[in-house]
Parts: sequence; C-alpha cells; structure tokens
Amino acid sequence: MPLLFRSLLPGLLQALLPSSCVLCGGLGREAVCPACTAAHARDVHTRCPCCANPVASGDGARRCGACLADPPAFDATVAACDYAAPVDRLVLQLKFAGRLALASWMAGRLRGAVLARGPDLHALPELLCPVPLGPRRLAERGYNQALELARPLSASLGIALAPRLLERQLETAAQSGVAPGERRRNVRGAFALADGRPSLEGMHVGVVDDVMTSGHTLDELAGVLKRAGAARVTNLVFARTPPH
Repeated sequence: MPLLFRSLLPGLLQALLPSSCVLCGGLGREAVCPACTAAHARDVHTRCPCCANPVASGDGARRCGACLADPPAFDATVAACDYAAPVDRLVLQLKFAGRLALASWMAGRLRGAVLARGPDLHALPELLCPVPLGPRRLAERGYNQALELARPLSASLGIALAPRLLERQLETAAQSGVAPGERRRNVRGAFALADGRPSLEGMHVGVVDDVMTSGHTLDELAGVLKRAGAARVTNLVFARTPPH
C-alpha cells in the first residue's frame, strides 16, 4: 500500500464511516463526543488516594477514615469519573450489549486520570491485569469488559498487559445482586494466580476494571497479588460508585 494512501486512510474512513455519539447522536471520532465527555465524564471530586471515594477538598493527600479504620490490601485507586447517570448507561452497554467501541473511549478517560495522579502513585504500575470473569459468565457474554478496557489502556500508557495473570476459581454471584453486607464473603477465595504467570516479586501491579462499588472484589484480588510478592497494587477503574 503506497505511503501516501496509508497516511490518508484514517481520515478517509472517518469521513465515510463517522462515529455517532452514544449519548447525543452527534457525529465525531469517538463513541462519545467531546461535548458529552466534558459534560458527563469529567471528574470534579477530590478523592481518597486509596479507595477513590470523594473527600473534602483539603483531604486528597491522605486516606479517608474508612481506609484508616479498615485498611484494604490495595494501595491506591484511580477513577476517571462517578458511576452515575448517564455514564452508568454507557458502562452497562459495554458490559452487556457488546458496545466494545466504548472501551477505547473509557480507556482514554482513565489514561488521563492516571497521568493526572502520576506523582501520587509512586510511579506508574509495571504490569496491568484485568479483573477476571469466570468461565460460565465469559461464555455467556463472549468477552471480558475489563480486558477490553485494559488493552487500549495498556497500549496508551506503554505498560505491559498480563491478560491471564489472575483467574476466577469460584463462580460467585454478581456483586451487584448481593446485599452490601455479604459482598466481602461472596468473593472470599474466589480468585487465584493462573499457572505460568510471571514473577510478581517487588512489582507494582495495576488491576483494571470498569466499575468499583464496594471495593471487596478489588481488595480480594489485591490480597492474592500481595501474597504472590507484589509490592504495590493500584486499582484503575473507569467509574467509582459514590457512597450512599
């Protein structure tokens, strides 16, 4: 293919096959247009550096009371925005409706949040891995939305991706359908390191997911990684459910 044609191809494809914003229907280059992104997916909170729950504007450099009282196994969390309307609809479309184009857009928002938090993370993670799905749920859905988000995030940040670092060894009920007081117990012992995984000794590992709600799944995964030698675990999530 001639070099000139190759250089013109992306613009030609965009002109012939423009994207339509999932929220407003306007034409653009991404699944969500810049105007809707600025209106609905811009993080306006000061967040706890550990769990990413909103805190008072002067408290962003220290852990919130909940993380001090019951420290999780993970060390930090980066969230791009709140899990609230209409962003929640986009997450559900990625997770259940196969709108995989949204994964790249979400990864772009998350990349910006990671780079903005860079100095607070004690350097970026050296390795990324997605929250794993169990075999039954993966077969039903056909893809793991966390992995679809992790792939473009890994490429844009230049961080190695280990898509099968972790595996779900117990098919647990979806956390969204479990009472808040039972969620920690629901995921206890549900995850393990996969066979043939790389050494994690002394590494900073980033765990990628679409949404963080109670944090118990990510806490359980961080415990597995820490017991395998990881020195630091950072959660990289597109959306954080506000506390109720």
